Amino acid sequence: GRDWNVSCWMVFARYVMGRDAPARSGPNASFHLPEALENPLKKTTHALIAATLTTAAGAVVAADFSDTYIGFRRGSSFSEPGISQDVPKNIISFGHFSAYKYGTNFFNLDILKSIENDPARGGGGQAQELYFAYRTALSLEKVTGQKWNFGPISGFALTGGIDAGAKDTQFAPKPFKILLGPTANFGLPWGFLDVSLFLYKENNYNGIVAKDVSFDTTWQLNAVWGTNFSLGLPATFKGFLAMTGPKGKDGFGAETQTETLARMALLWDVGTVGGLNKGTVLAGFGYEYWKNKFGNPSSVPGTKTSALTFNAEWHF
Repeated sequence: GRDWNVSCWMVFARYVMGRDAPARSGPNASFHLPEALENPLKKTTHALIAATLTTAAGAVVAADFSDTYIGFRRGSSFSEPGISQDVPKNIISFGHFSAYKYGTNFFNLDILKSIENDPARGGGGQAQELYFAYRTALSLEKVTGQKWNFGPISGFALTGGIDAGAKDTQFAPKPFKILLGPTANFGLPWGFLDVSLFLYKENNYNGIVAKDVSFDTTWQLNAVWGTNFSLGLPATFKGFLAMTGPKGKDGFGAETQTETLARMALLWDVGTVGGLNKGTVLAGFGYEYWKNKFGNPSSVPGTKTSALTFNAEWHF
């Protein structure tokens, strides 16, 4: 209800302002931000979020379309490399998408709280993680003023982006990724499908051996889709697939493998039952599949996820 939404905003505001939220233990624990998380993000995610929020705020004024939302996911069978048991998690998301004169902008911040089997560094409860992603796409048609469509392809774009994050475990990962490449937009009768081929570069940190890791540049095949239909109530099915090629040796000197991540959700427009505007409150179920998580080989425990989730979103 309202208290949960206010809590989400408070968590996000405290993060952006660099303040710690109070900590509690248990499944309903609030998301405090210990020094182990704050410090790695000062030069990466913190600055990126502040810059992107400023850009997004300006883009909304001149946007052809914009959508901002707070989301929640809960699943009991996530996985983490090196951990053989399932890891239940609560995940709060804050996201924004907008279309403007020359293309689109998107960003998403996930705040992930492990419930059990994923201890924080130093034994201070369960792990917490921040993960931020930003994408911007320049439409070839909008930039040049000419049509670039043929067959099922309705247009092309040049897409670039960054990911940044941190987690307060003994491993203490601090991923920072840069992606750039072409995108094909498929105009389909049932919705949309965007397929991208990115050049992918990742830097990270391995706290076990106290070593910064600069992975080899590799490729990423990415697909994003969405469709609206009626299934008792107005409904939407959306998701993405990201397949990342081998990126050389990790911090332990082991060769990485091709990594596949797919995340999707079937959501009903439940807000319309209570008289809210269409597309305001969505709820339903999601699914996450992750093979060779972070590029680890399948011989490492916890590198394959197959998790059902409960999903809810509030759009405004």
